[in-house]
Amino acid sequence: MCVSESNVSLATPFGDVATCVTVNYGGGGSGKGKTDLATQVVQWAGSDSLIKDADLPTFKGGTVLYFPTVAAPITVSYNLSGVKDLQLSPDTLAGIFQAKITTWDDPAIKTDNPDATLPSTPITVVHRSDGSGTTNNFTNYLKAAAPSTWTLDAGDTVNWPTSTQAGNGNTGVAQAITGTTGAIGYVDLSDAVASKLTFASIKNKDGKFVAPTLEGATAALAGVDVKPNLTYSALNASGADAYPITAGTYIIVYAKQTNAGIAAALKGWINFVLTDGQSLAADANFASLPSSLQEKALAQLSQITTS
Repeated sequence: MCVSESNVSLATPFGDVATCVTVNYGGGGSGKGKTDLATQVVQWAGSDSLIKDADLPTFKGGTVLYFPTVAAPITVSYNLSGVKDLQLSPDTLAGIFQAKITTWDDPAIKTDNPDATLPSTPITVVHRSDGSGTTNNFTNYLKAAAPSTWTLDAGDTVNWPTSTQAGNGNTGVAQAITGTTGAIGYVDLSDAVASKLTFASIKNKDGKFVAPTLEGATAALAGVDVKPNLTYSALNASGADAYPITAGTYIIVYAKQTNAGIAAALKGWINFVLTDGQSLAADANFASLPSSLQEKALAQLSQITTS
């Protein structure tokens, strides 16, 4: 049975092996994906943040399953002429994004970068305007790594200081950074590379400044605690080589499907993502799953059934 789902066609090699299944992806951020799944507008959602426990009763299709897919470093990208090897510790980063540190020559930034020549340029903080898993992971990282400094809490959206700027999606944040001298924001590695942004090295839990790379993300994934529902957090992970702002991404589906054709298509699509699709991750600047997590996710496919 051929199945068509969602909004905008996504050209992937999956179409070469499942010619009667069309996989479409509308985008719009993790918040929109979860909302559309809750109201059954779509059959699956892509998200790098989890559903809040309080929101689970609003999901009309019942029990949801999380399938981990890839992981991505979230860069701290900036636009500051003459400064190419910026280093930032968690407390400094928290101070910047709360607008407590407002110029690039602030003593806290100087402490992190003793050999850099830092200008007195004002800092412009750029964040997501949409409900975003990137925001969720970035703010949860600050909450975990700088608990005595970060006071804005964490989530898909937060109440940013009024002096900050907002951009829609990773591309919107990237554009705002590119167009604003002194700007700083958080952007997934894939979009940061595509936009040719400059990004900082972040001090990890082991006290080492680590750049956002796929190797750093893989190191962060190495020691994660995987929960029974296959969710995990690689934020502020231990390990000398771990990049501390590493976020997992999930495909979220309902366990019970009402259409056998759609159930089969979902299983085939997710199986492809977890197997052959993993080889495509690096080219898109995402880290593939550890084999142990991949195997658990593949075993969970049997839980997608028809009612």
